[in-house]
Order: sequence, then structure tokens, then C-alpha cells
Amino acid sequence: MSTFQAFYITENDDKTFIQNIVERKIEDLPAGEVLIKVQYSSLNYKDALSSAGNRGVTRNYPHTPGIDAAGIVEESQSIDFQKGDKVLVTGFDLGMNTSGGFGQYIRVPAKWVVKLPRGLKAKESMIFGTAGLTAALCIDKLLQNGLTPEKGKVIVTGATGGVGTMAVMILAKLGFHVVGVTGKPEGKEFLLKIGAKEVVSREEVDDKSGRPLLKGIYAGCVDTVGGNMLATILKSMQYNGVVAICGLVNSPELPTSVFPFILRGVSMFGIDSSECDIEWRKKLWKNLAKNWKPADIQSITKTITLKGLSKEIKKILKGGQIGRVIVRL
Repeated sequence: MSTFQAFYITENDDKTFIQNIVERKIEDLPAGEVLIKVQYSSLNYKDALSSAGNRGVTRNYPHTPGIDAAGIVEESQSIDFQKGDKVLVTGFDLGMNTSGGFGQYIRVPAKWVVKLPRGLKAKESMIFGTAGLTAALCIDKLLQNGLTPEKGKVIVTGATGGVGTMAVMILAKLGFHVVGVTGKPEGKEFLLKIGAKEVVSREEVDDKSGRPLLKGIYAGCVDTVGGNMLATILKSMQYNGVVAICGLVNSPELPTSVFPFILRGVSMFGIDSSECDIEWRKKLWKNLAKNWKPADIQSITKTITLKGLSKEIKKILKGGQIGRVIVRL
């Protein structure tokens, strides 16, 4: 095929943005060693921002978003990949300033591509997607720094979002006592169903007392929101607690002190999934294909086509998405 369908964002003269499904030419895709026929993608908050014209994500329009893609190699100029290989791509510049997974074809550098590990189907890899990889990176960092189920509770903020949902499910699969944080009325039942042992409201982790330390409750944390919620959790960590942070949907500010770090030995690690080492990626994708894969991963999934994207983009921008939205190409 010389043309393909793609979800395409264009900018009007009045600086508004329009979402359409268009026919594109394969020859118009950017340079790269590997041409991939996309089978599945997934909807992430960053995709929604790109679709709404956010210049912090995408500089130039027209553009096809989609920071995740799984499919089959159509052409390869790299010795590492052959026509017919099952592969996935998450992060790097895909869907940001490089034509992304909301199109039936992508062309990318070979160093972005990971072979689909045995035990993981293309659709399953997109249920994980960038969200699942980010959650896995956070969890792996916590495990590397001594967290075990015996140490105590692990709290996950933004727990009904993409990263939060995957973190809850993976941690539960690994035997941890997971505490999910959500502000959604329907979130409690969802989180208990996917493996959380407890669910707390946002208000319960939003301390404004000004105290430098609170009662030590948690051994670990995966934080996706930042702001005062993260500050509250840092004050609530047990001795030698470990915290992995990967988001700022609440705020990039961190109103805290050094006391949790120097009086309780708390460690905090920043996680970036878009540019992380390719060997670390491969290791974690293998984990997600085997002992880290929840048995009921399909239960959190809604599958749509390109035609359903605009509706779901509006929902995720309003904070209304629960679980994972998969795009079938």
C-alpha cells in the first residue's frame, strides 16, 4: 500500500485545532530505518495534549499523535529487524514531533524499536504501552532499592489513570499491599477490583498542617501527580522508604523540607520513560510478558478505532478516563 489512514491534527488560521481522519502517503513519513505496519496503539494523556495543539508536546502541525505503537515490520534497513518481525515502539519522539501510532504506518529509527517478547501479544503490549512501561520502571527502581512486600504498604497516586492503574495491577501481582489514591467516586470499586487492598481519597493525602513529618505509614510509593500530595506522602514514609515519581498532573511544585530524607532516610527517584535506556526497556518488557503480567489485564481495557478517538480525547483531558483505551488500527 502507498497510502494509509491516520488521525491528523491540523491548525486553523485562528490558532484552533481540528481532528480528522485522512489518507496519508507512506512516502511522506519521516526518515528512519524501520517501517512498521501498526496493529494497535493506545491513548495517553500526552496524546490528548498533542491532539489539542499543546506546543509543549508537539511543535509543528499538521501532525499524527500516538506515542505508542505495536505491529509488524514492513521494511527494514537495520540488520536487527526483518520483514515480518513483531515489534513495539513506545516513547522517544514517537507521536510528539515524529508521526505517531494513530496512523496505520510509522517509520522510525531502529534504536527505538523493541521486538515483541514471547508471551506478550501486540494488543497486550499496548494495554501496557508507555503507561505500563513507566509503571514498570518505577516499580523496578523501588525493588532495586530494597522494597519488598514484607516492608509494608505501597501507595499509588493517580491510581485510576494509565500509569497508576498499571502500577496497582503489577504491584498486586508481585504480592504487595497496595493503597490506591483517587478522587473519582467510581474509582474505589475499580481499584479494589484490580488488586488494591485499600483506597483513600485525595483529601486524605493532602496535609496542610505545616508539620515536617507525619506518622510513617508507607514503605513505598509510585507518584504520578506531584504537588502537595507528593509532599504529604514523603512526610508519611516509613524509615528507609522509597518513592518513585513520574508525573505532575497536580503540580510540578514540591512544597516540602529535607526532614523526610535526613531524619527517615527516605529516597526519591525520578523516572523518565521516553528516553530511558533501551536495554532496561527490553528487560522490563520481558518482565511484563511473564511474571509481571496481571491475569486480568483485558478487564481494564476499552478498544476503539480511529473514529472513536476524539470522544476519548475529550474524556481524558477532563480527567474522566479510567483504565486503558486501546486503538485498533
